[in-house]
Amino acid sequence: MEMVGDEGVDEELEEMFELLYAATPEGYKSEIVGGAICMVPKADAYWDVVSDVLYQLRDLLGQERQIKHEVRLDLPGYRNAFAPALYVMAAGAERDERGNWRHQDVEFVLEVIRQGTADYDYGRKRDAYAVGEVPVYLIADPYTGRCHLHTLPQDGEYRSCLAVGFGDPIDLTHTAVGVVLTVGESGREPTASSGGGAKRPPPELPPQPEADGDRRRG
Repeated sequence: MEMVGDEGVDEELEEMFELLYAATPEGYKSEIVGGAICMVPKADAYWDVVSDVLYQLRDLLGQERQIKHEVRLDLPGYRNAFAPALYVMAAGAERDERGNWRHQDVEFVLEVIRQGTADYDYGRKRDAYAVGEVPVYLIADPYTGRCHLHTLPQDGEYRSCLAVGFGDPIDLTHTAVGVVLTVGESGREPTASSGGGAKRPPPELPPQPEADGDRRRG
């Protein structure tokens, strides 16, 4: 039987996650979605979007806010151990008895579409965030150049979904986050016809406060 959060611990999920953590090669992101392992490489566009949004959040929210990058976050449902691209914790948030951050304390999640993850990010993961009542779930899709902003979770679904183009303002002033973000055009994935030259090195992410025990997927 699955047990999550305050209800107990799914020991098989814990074992799966530890094995996955040890087996994930550098430059890959891995997580467990509905009991299935998802491991994909991080493309240049992924790094561009993540670093862009992280720099903005750091500047707008301040250094004292907990902003996590690819750190384990368990969600309601069958064996969901995600590693979101970014998530913002509420002020005063604390870890649970297992040393993990609680989804109940998350105010904002960013996921970035990579090759092979669209079905998860637009489907199972979106549904899990809604059931967990994460107030703001933002999907950035480098392949389409559009973001999809999900808010107002209720009864297991998001009641509001807004599509915003890369480069356009994403107004979160009506949410707990209380800021306006943009996802820059540099985060778009090159088209197949562009040829694709040498890969750029990933941008350095700004330093961020981090409590002991955070485990990233890559």
